[in-house]
Amino acid sequence: MSYRIEKLQTAAGHSIVARVFPAQLNEQEVVNGVCIIAPATGVAQYLYDDFANWLTARGYNVVTFDYDGMGLSVDRHVQYSKSDILSWATYDCPAVLDFVEQQFPHQARTWIGHSVGGHMLGMMASTDKIDRAITVACGTGTWWYNAAPTKRVAWFLWYFLVPATVPVLGYFPGDRIKVMCNMPRGVMMQWRRWCLKKEYAIGSEGQWLRDRFANVKTPITSIAFSDDDMMSKKNVDLLHRYFVGAPMTRITVTPSEVNQKRIGHIGWHRKRYEEMWDKVFTPVLGA
Repeated sequence: MSYRIEKLQTAAGHSIVARVFPAQLNEQEVVNGVCIIAPATGVAQYLYDDFANWLTARGYNVVTFDYDGMGLSVDRHVQYSKSDILSWATYDCPAVLDFVEQQFPHQARTWIGHSVGGHMLGMMASTDKIDRAITVACGTGTWWYNAAPTKRVAWFLWYFLVPATVPVLGYFPGDRIKVMCNMPRGVMMQWRRWCLKKEYAIGSEGQWLRDRFANVKTPITSIAFSDDDMMSKKNVDLLHRYFVGAPMTRITVTPSEVNQKRIGHIGWHRKRYEEMWDKVFTPVLGA
């Protein structure tokens, strides 16, 4: 595994950390483009390393990153982070895209967004620097549409755990209670507001965000997993219907199709799912 670390300055003044994985090429091969892996909430960029290396072996340069307040993008304790999910979209993601444009100016750019990483497409001011997008396990967070086991956990998280910890501590103590990871106050409180709305973020933020989703013209392929307890078909449908202006392809993968017993919401990016990457992602990427 070979990568270099880059510290990117955002327009808001804070910095985030990205890593660049160069394409693995022989003398006769040419680069297929660059893939940006936008992580899920609470999932550090290093957890996508296996998938990133698989992409580099297929001729792609790859950029991973952590949003402010997550993973390597924590300058001080997370309680000092002023970020929320919309600021990730407003400042962090554009900083990554600007960097990619500078580093790989003539390469096609593919945005691979896991969960909230896919939401970013509809929350950024512009997706003009993205040639195509793949959303993975991506849907609304509206908790009552989750499958039964996750629904109970989500109810406890949003109605008890977050209100009981975040206002007192100034951040979400995920590491301590072994639920996700430590998260900025703004992220968790905003996420909570959205997940208590039928229309998720748009139900909370209003027409300006609906318009922003509608203005996305970038072609999107949605890859969902039939056993994803967090992102039911209803959740996935609700999120992607907001992209009314984007050419849309929908794929749902059943674990048995790729010789797996389970895929779920987190973990598809681990090496044990390489057969799934070959069968599902290769045709989408055209690599």
